[in-house]
Amino acid sequence: MSRTTNRPARWTRRGLLKSGAVGAIGGLWLSSGASPVRAANLWDSAKELLEGATGSGGLSEGEIARGLREALRVGTERVVEQVGEFDGFNLDPKIHIPLPGALSDVQDALKPLGLSGMADDLELRLNRAAERAAPEAQALFFDAISQMTLEDARKILDGPDDAATQYFRRTMSPRLSKRMRPIVSDTLAETGAYRAYDDMMGEYKTLPLVPDVQADITDYTVEKALDGIFYYVAKEEAAIRNNPAKRTTELLQKVFGSG
Repeated sequence: MSRTTNRPARWTRRGLLKSGAVGAIGGLWLSSGASPVRAANLWDSAKELLEGATGSGGLSEGEIARGLREALRVGTERVVEQVGEFDGFNLDPKIHIPLPGALSDVQDALKPLGLSGMADDLELRLNRAAERAAPEAQALFFDAISQMTLEDARKILDGPDDAATQYFRRTMSPRLSKRMRPIVSDTLAETGAYRAYDDMMGEYKTLPLVPDVQADITDYTVEKALDGIFYYVAKEEAAIRNNPAKRTTELLQKVFGSG
């Protein structure tokens, strides 16, 4: 296999023997929380990835890029599963979706009348919609990862702690928004969120001297759902780069280490 010369230090993997590297990638699933079936797939992928490294004493840029893609695939899968669970958004203070700012004013206006529960109910339904739509992100993440070029991988490995997350935002945000919007809209309808919104605004408009308030709860929920997904993608990425407790395998240390 051809080698690229004059590579940056972190692309040179001196002393990384085939057996040690296979064990390192095989251990990746342990830190990822993958299922036994998933673990077997990762192990097979690791062995295939390193078949050409025998006797070379290291890995080529292409092989490291493939390892990076696999790490990102496992990490993003984990994030989507986490936020897509029941209460994945609702009970997580980091990504819980509050009412849009304008509707918070409506909530405050209704509180003295004992009607703030209407706003609380609507807020819950926004989070339920985000939870249901989140799994749609998984296929697009995998697609973006599969299309990642060697140059993309270089920039991610040598970039800031959120370089992969920036790559995903740049390549995926428009498609994610388009794909998730109808699901969010359907879920808001199914859970009665639109009806709850209309009922709440109906009560609000009966109050004297209140300003006119409008909010697009569909686009707002899509935006906040994406924010929540990317929040945890960035956390996963930064943990692998900087947290020794997360970067527990030799391969992750070699890939994300300083050289």
